[in-house]
Amino acid sequence: MGQDFSQLRHAMVEGQVRVADVSDRALLAAMREVPREMFVPSRLRPLAYIDEDILLNEGDDVARYMMEPAAFARLVQLAEVRPGDLVLDIGCGTGYSSAILSRLAGAVIALECDEGLAARATDILSAQGFDSVAVVTGPLADGLAEEGPFDVVFVGGAVDFVPDALLAQIKPEGRLVAVKGHGLTGAAMLHLRDDEGILSSRRAFNCAVKPLPGFESKPEFVF
Repeated sequence: MGQDFSQLRHAMVEGQVRVADVSDRALLAAMREVPREMFVPSRLRPLAYIDEDILLNEGDDVARYMMEPAAFARLVQLAEVRPGDLVLDIGCGTGYSSAILSRLAGAVIALECDEGLAARATDILSAQGFDSVAVVTGPLADGLAEEGPFDVVFVGGAVDFVPDALLAQIKPEGRLVAVKGHGLTGAAMLHLRDDEGILSSRRAFNCAVKPLPGFESKPEFVF
């Protein structure tokens, strides 16, 4: 007898997400409905709802992960995605984050630097009927200025810094969410542009997530 994934989704929301101070009803509903198991490697489907990051690519030089549910949900809630928003999902992996965001927004552009993951994301999102998501391949740190500016820029992993190129792609009254720092030093940061174009940022909460490639600080030369 196979696993009841709908029951596992419900348990994930109640036992991992809600207890992490996530109360956004639309977000909770999306996480109860989107089949997370379809976005992980088939052999890992029984583990799709554990409260840990899940490895998406084996054998590649840069390991990429699906973010654990509670951390992901807190970051999405921080972004305050609204109906009608245009969202840039940076580092979409196999597309789970984009699927959730598409339930909250008007349209999602999913940016992925790994061509293999991007192809998988395209296939899974299409098969699951997420028609408001477009997957694009390119360097994550560059964003996608030609499609912006965006109401929300969601950076799906830890970074050393947020490039100016990404901050420039936030609309007036737009938001960018990223985790700056790694491990115990990681912090969820919210960057806001007001209606006059002035950018501000604040630290929201501690958050330890896996890193995204392309956002590493260059070592400084010491003489």
